[in-house]
Amino acid sequence: MNTPVHGALPVKATARFMLAHPAHIIAQGFGSGLSPIMPGTSGTLYGWLLFAVLSLRWPEIFTPLNWAVIIVVGFALGVWVCEVTGRNLGAADHGSMVWDEIIAFWLVLLFIMPADFTTQCWAFIWFRFFDMVKPPPIRYFDRHIKGGFGVMWDDIMAAFYTLLVFALWRAI
Repeated sequence: MNTPVHGALPVKATARFMLAHPAHIIAQGFGSGLSPIMPGTSGTLYGWLLFAVLSLRWPEIFTPLNWAVIIVVGFALGVWVCEVTGRNLGAADHGSMVWDEIIAFWLVLLFIMPADFTTQCWAFIWFRFFDMVKPPPIRYFDRHIKGGFGVMWDDIMAAFYTLLVFALWRAI
């Protein structure tokens, strides 16, 4: 949602804008959020790829415990980078900011691992569904919690819903 920041004129998200500040690079998913088509989906795909590559290449470093720490630190960092980037773009939750999708999807992947490719695909589909549709209370949080924390929180809720689907699926 491109909620205008009070008194700010919207700025176009470009590679030049992204490279102007370290917070922009992170918030815009190292460029994955600059996709002209479905940037949130592109950011989620980038996050998935990064999780897979890091976990497979360095499994002794990217353990479940270390991923949990990375996600917590990444969430806290995300509050700041999304706050700065949203303010500089003139939109509190600009579509090009995808760090929230990356961190939230890492959370999903952490809780479903080890998972085969098909299971990960279903996780991706469910996560994107909940992130786009924003069923209650996600929609409430998206509209009422502002700033970097609000940007990050609604995606964590989408991750929670995705994990809930998996828990119900495994229970049945």
